Amino acid sequence: MLTSKQRAYLRGLANSESAILQVGKGGIGENLAKTVSDALEARELIKITVLENCMETPKEAANAIADATGADVVGVIGRKVILYRESVNNKKIEL
Repeated sequence: MLTSKQRAYLRGLANSESAILQVGKGGIGENLAKTVSDALEARELIKITVLENCMETPKEAANAIADATGADVVGVIGRKVILYRESVNNKKIEL
């Protein structure tokens, strides 16, 4: 669980990042969860876009992806979701 200060710090780091994945009408499946998990292991902090044709709201999608990957939801801004999970092998962000 992240504290509010850690969450604010991570939101600041995510400002300069661009979204690397999109959630569409296919929703959150096993393949998407695996892809997100691999991206989190490589980068620790990722941004995902939830498209208009997705059946879930951005908050619902963020929580579902976080549950599936063991990540923390840093924030949901509009249709963008920011996720963080500490990497085992590629630790880059020091909280």
